[in-house]
Amino acid sequence: MTDHPDATLSAEEAAQRLGVSRATLYAYVSRGLVRSEPGQGRSRERRYRRSDIEGLERRREERRDPAGTAQAALDMTAEGWGTPLLSSALCRIEDGQLSYRGQPIERLVASVTVEQMAGLLWTGQPEAWTQPALRARLAPLPLLHGGTLLEAFAHALASAAAREPTALDQRVQTLPQRAARTLHLLYAVTERLAGRPPAPDLPLHQRLARAWDLGPHADLLRRALVVVAEHELNVSAFTARTVASSGASLPHVTLAALCAFQGPRHGLATLQARALLTGTLDLGAQPALTRHLQLSGHPAGFGHRLYPAGDPRARLLLEALPEGAVQRSARALEATAYAELNERPNLDLGLAALGLALNLSEDQTLALFVLGRTVGWLAHALETVQSGQFIRPRARYVGP
Repeated sequence: MTDHPDATLSAEEAAQRLGVSRATLYAYVSRGLVRSEPGQGRSRERRYRRSDIEGLERRREERRDPAGTAQAALDMTAEGWGTPLLSSALCRIEDGQLSYRGQPIERLVASVTVEQMAGLLWTGQPEAWTQPALRARLAPLPLLHGGTLLEAFAHALASAAAREPTALDQRVQTLPQRAARTLHLLYAVTERLAGRPPAPDLPLHQRLARAWDLGPHADLLRRALVVVAEHELNVSAFTARTVASSGASLPHVTLAALCAFQGPRHGLATLQARALLTGTLDLGAQPALTRHLQLSGHPAGFGHRLYPAGDPRARLLLEALPEGAVQRSARALEATAYAELNERPNLDLGLAALGLALNLSEDQTLALFVLGRTVGWLAHALETVQSGQFIRPRARYVGP
């Protein structure tokens, strides 16, 4: 499909924007830095992607003023998102599409397991990690009772970081195995809190379904775990990278990301979307949305700057909901929010609807998010350690 003309530039316009000759522009194309496509009309003069030209302009500005660029990059205010700070091969978000290591999310959700997703993100190869050699050793770890799943995760991660002999193993070749141990630890904690004996030989999504008595919906859990696995440099992923760059253990990296996750502008936004959807079940879409906006001023579970045409993760979850009252209410709320606010659902509404449809508690819904996203946190940690990067931004002093 040819891009809208506003998304492309002519050769003359592109060269002028970059301050280069046409020959240099063509060299950029041959090197893959700028994409071109046939234009419309008789001449079929080639057009050049505006986003690629703007990207080259930004990189040139970064070389000219690295301090100013870093300041802008870290300043993610309500007016806009920061420019990319770090290079990563894990996740691509462009033109409203999401892919993991070049694989469209739609293709992955159709069939891959959590283990295969971990293999893809951690090593670039989607082979599943064999279970028996990677079992988390829970026996010597004290388990926190009486708290939430997220509290239990944090307690187990802190204990593992302090007690596991391999926690501070710095050998790069052992990173995927240590990441797998950290991931399996969280599933084992989930089983123990549910009063289930461990089942380390089952695929992870089936272990979770067994722990929560959701056997008939195991594939829906798999779908959700894959959908939420990774999402570029969000707050928790950036935290994971920063902590990993210090040389901290993978359990400590995961613990740091888990802490960052638990803010109302990140993971806990799912609970706000759940409250809106619960209100829709009770009152109907229009009254619930009106009431919600009166209390919060923004529609939780709707809108995403990276997906102006709609979040594909929300679509993939909402399309898979079992038929019933939650599905009907989610559809009604989606239609009302689009008609009244011109906003489409984001991941938070998709997860909230999934949790309500499966009769999950708020705690379980958040735990589902964390179990899926831990794969991505660990992927960012591995990528950071393998790069040898130390993340230490400078502060611009503005005091007296």
